[in-house]
Amino acid sequence: METIIFTVIVLVISVVIHEVAHGWAANALGDPTAKLQGRLSLNPLRHIDPFGSVLVPAILVLTNSSFLFGWAKPVPYNPYNLKNQRWGEAIVGVAGVAVNLFIAVLFALIARFAFGAGMVEFGTLASLVTLVNLSLGIFNLLPIPPLDGFTVLRGILPFRASMKMREIEDRIQSGGFLSLVLFLLFFAYFLAAPFGMLIRSVFRFLVGI
Repeated sequence: METIIFTVIVLVISVVIHEVAHGWAANALGDPTAKLQGRLSLNPLRHIDPFGSVLVPAILVLTNSSFLFGWAKPVPYNPYNLKNQRWGEAIVGVAGVAVNLFIAVLFALIARFAFGAGMVEFGTLASLVTLVNLSLGIFNLLPIPPLDGFTVLRGILPFRASMKMREIEDRIQSGGFLSLVLFLLFFAYFLAAPFGMLIRSVFRFLVGI
């Protein structure tokens, strides 16, 4: 039970950091939308989505899933305010992923050191932080709306192709909760197994266990 609680807490904190990173990137590029709405705060209460930040992660942990993911309320930004109109959206999109992967690598190094020093319990906790952030980072790289991978891909494509992809994204997002359910079903049936294998392989490479 302690491990479950710790893992869910780490996941909540990690998705909050992920979203704040988007906001900080947008703010650095000239769009203050997230800042004006108080979304650059690390206070989880400003970001938590009850379904994506608590329920889904808890179910994955309780079912001993080989990977973990979740989401918080998206941090808003106005792409037309970004100073770099060519690459701005791609930079904002990749910011959250980059932070999660950085945390994953950092705690993997800590876990390796801890295991090598015989601090097994500390190493186990550090490796859980690695697993959570690795799952979040790679999951969000999938080029499927509304994930960051889709935003990054849209941001680096030529203008016309980018606009077509934006139309697709808008149509999917207009479906609201139904679109979310369909996406989760699609992921569970077609992508969960290879995704889990990828996460396990990268995790073993980083942590060494």
